Amino acid sequence: MASSLHRQAFRIFQAAVKAAAPAEAVLRHLKLRGDTLFAGLQRYRLTAFENIYVIGAGKAGAQMAQAVERLLGRKITGGLVNVKAGESVRLRRVELNGSGHPIPDPNGEQGAARIAQIAQQAGPDDLVICLISGGASALLPLPASPVSLAEKQETTRLLLHCGANIHEINCIRKHISLVKGGGLARLAYPATVLTLILSDVIGDDLDVIGSGPTVADRTTFADARAVFEKYAVWNKVPPGVRERLSRSALETPKPGDPVFARVQNLIVGSNRLAVDAAVRQARALGYRTLVLSTRLQGEAREVARVFAAVAQEIRATGRPVKPPACVIAGGETTVIIHGTGMGGRNQEFTLAAAVEMAGLKNVVLLSAGTDGADGPTDAAGAIADGTTIARAQLKGLDAIKLLANNDSYHFFEPLGDLIKIGPTGTNVADIQVILVR
Repeated sequence: MASSLHRQAFRIFQAAVKAAAPAEAVLRHLKLRGDTLFAGLQRYRLTAFENIYVIGAGKAGAQMAQAVERLLGRKITGGLVNVKAGESVRLRRVELNGSGHPIPDPNGEQGAARIAQIAQQAGPDDLVICLISGGASALLPLPASPVSLAEKQETTRLLLHCGANIHEINCIRKHISLVKGGGLARLAYPATVLTLILSDVIGDDLDVIGSGPTVADRTTFADARAVFEKYAVWNKVPPGVRERLSRSALETPKPGDPVFARVQNLIVGSNRLAVDAAVRQARALGYRTLVLSTRLQGEAREVARVFAAVAQEIRATGRPVKPPACVIAGGETTVIIHGTGMGGRNQEFTLAAAVEMAGLKNVVLLSAGTDGADGPTDAAGAIADGTTIARAQLKGLDAIKLLANNDSYHFFEPLGDLIKIGPTGTNVADIQVILVR
């Protein structure tokens, strides 16, 4: 149902996605003047390096690599970046390797092994430019002995289903990998490493984004075991993973480790910057704006009920912001899967909110992922208003039953209220928008 409110909510979301465009984000922070490369507040004299390698992983890896090539051209010796299968751009110096996401696959493992090899062959007179964006944890799978790729895949599924958040999932990933949790920096030492990061993590914690392959790790093997114990799934963990976490093998490099002496980690884009762009668009459309948070997390249904309550309060009292009002948030919720349906955290979020907003007039809520994908579906998210539940009932759709079965996709699809924009080439988590007029 494409009302003017729906269209405006979508325009606000589009502004957020555009602000997270990877190539533009890289080129805003990376400048070349003569033979000097400026990266944030640091500078690199390129004539001092024998080789320049470009490596990395993430959903935005293709466009980030394209931007670096555009800037450095033939100065790049070569390199490899693992990207989500299907993502591709034309490059001359850097190879792109399509890999599985969110579940790691053999292509990703082979690419990760080659990336590790490139890092390890880099010498003290070489520069390694590492590109990390959302999805890098799954796209850079190099299991540490005795963990197999199949066990890593099984562990990823287990964590996604039990409701663990991204910090907890990446804590475990770091301790069953050879390259995560500072492992890539350890391999590249003593080369100079410049890591450009497009953050999809709440709070932009460097050691969590992509599981921090070039960042000192503050977590331990004991922390990783505690995650499984918290969700009472230790007995379901694959044997190789249990063995590695129980024997506490070589710890990940910690703050102060000399392997980080020549490493710069630079955030070039984030959810906060995307939210700022959404605010500017909402104001241009005539809305009073309020940013609720850029650190949104928690179980999708529970958080959605709070959002619906905010919409109800605005309609009833004009608090916390008077109509025409736009409330924006960013972050990443989680879904505990109980059913067998199809959907994603944003679709589930929107359905739970729609139930609470039933009958509410002049209100629209949108929740969508900036990467264009929500769970294992072709939708980025969904949009709902006060008429959504009534329109669904006319089509014989039971919102409560579908929500219980985690089947939000098949609720919104017949209504035409799924947001389908295709892969965006970026990923800075999710955006939520409430409009009240």
